[in-house]
Amino acid sequence: MTSSRKKSKAQPAPPTTLFLFGAHGDLVKRLLMPALYNLNRDGLLDEGLKIVGVDHNAISDVDFAKKLEDFIRTEAAGKVGNGAQALDPALWAKLANGISYVQGDFLDDSTYDALAAKIAASGTGNAVFYLATAPRFFSEVVQRLGASGLLVEGDNAFRRVVVEKPFGSDLHTAQALNECLLKVMSEKQIYRIDHYLGKETVQNILVSRFSNSLFEAFWNNHYIDHVQITAAETVGVETRGSFYENTGALRDMVPNHLFQLLAMVAMEPPAAFGADAVRGEKAKVVGAIRPWSTEDALANSVRGQYVAGKAGDKPVAGYREEANVAPDSNTETYVALKVMIDNWRWVGVPFYLRTGKRMSVRDTEIAICFKPAPYAQFRDTEVDHLQPTYLRIQIQPNEGMWFDLLAKKPGPTLDMANIELGFAYKNFFEMQPSTGYETLIYDCLTGDQTLFQRADNIENGWRAVQPFLDAWKEKAKVHIYRAGEDGPAAGDELLTRDGREWHSLG
Repeated sequence: MTSSRKKSKAQPAPPTTLFLFGAHGDLVKRLLMPALYNLNRDGLLDEGLKIVGVDHNAISDVDFAKKLEDFIRTEAAGKVGNGAQALDPALWAKLANGISYVQGDFLDDSTYDALAAKIAASGTGNAVFYLATAPRFFSEVVQRLGASGLLVEGDNAFRRVVVEKPFGSDLHTAQALNECLLKVMSEKQIYRIDHYLGKETVQNILVSRFSNSLFEAFWNNHYIDHVQITAAETVGVETRGSFYENTGALRDMVPNHLFQLLAMVAMEPPAAFGADAVRGEKAKVVGAIRPWSTEDALANSVRGQYVAGKAGDKPVAGYREEANVAPDSNTETYVALKVMIDNWRWVGVPFYLRTGKRMSVRDTEIAICFKPAPYAQFRDTEVDHLQPTYLRIQIQPNEGMWFDLLAKKPGPTLDMANIELGFAYKNFFEMQPSTGYETLIYDCLTGDQTLFQRADNIENGWRAVQPFLDAWKEKAKVHIYRAGEDGPAAGDELLTRDGREWHSLG
């Protein structure tokens, strides 16, 4: 499942026409095209791949390809290589030969006639439609793709649609979007993408859990006290003020990214490592999250918003001073939640989730805290109370896994130190520059849905989040924290009231 396996064993994806809706957007320029370049570098793209940008701006095929090339050279070079010559001219030329452009309105039927003509001229009936657009266009584009017959598959021709997040804004809208998609195509044609699942460390959770008997032996409520999942960012909302005002940290991060990490940690072993088996177990565990009452949802959640502070040594504005943000906005830029999973393995084990912008460090990690030894062997000494030990899985920036081990310090007295055993990916594997989208794009082109969300998983995630959304409508208190801090004090109190504390970031 990792890219290293794919590079050594995988075959190039079949010839396909890949349509990129929203071709002038940041997602295409910063992530998708660099990812396609990297797949081409690794020999995982067929020479018959055609990349077609679709947007309303007028531009020629040659100028569109040149615009993408210039952007990668100046803004995204670190995602494809190192140094000033990161973009190999020969590799780019090979990819650019298959790049073209369709100018058209997403809501105009004639646009889809032009897409049909591109497929007819491509030499292959395979087509993937990637919706790198604003969410309001998802259902509109899909309906028109269906009405134009572009989603009809032939005996040797697949048709697939990739849908970016946010997939809905609550349970009702997610259900409505799923219903819209499933009216014009089957579930096996739908690729609901979450870029967190393209990260090597996330995929390694399953490998580590289910291929090492040591881990599975203690992966339950007999040995695990609680689980923390953190996605901390140092950046603010930047240019996304309008988007964030209508979304907030909860909708932006929890039902997709954080719940996907939770599912990887908490799912039962699948019967096989096929897409349906893995996705089925993930859907089950997210569906087992306890639905809080309004009162419990308020008690088990914290909303925060950053005010002016510092990012490193640089002064930065508060959220309400950001562009396209209301001066009296109550939108949360930080959220901390406590959730419980009501099944045999995890009953009684709280999962604490937090995410926030303008925090002290960039750190996405899972910290699994173990219960203390059942008997205090060291009473009447200075270490009669043992400190918590963790298995820490860091997703970014320093990808790896570390296990705490308490050991005696040298000397005549009984004194202990916490020793970290583990590995960083960069120390054991050759890590090529990447965007995190490479594996996901390759899987879409080859028809592997393992790392993509199924309809029931999406809806179960929103079902678990809905009580918090409903409760916040009634009582929308937002706690303030300064930029450069790790969230508001109330976020710490969510754990300290349970006799626990957040694992330190970084």
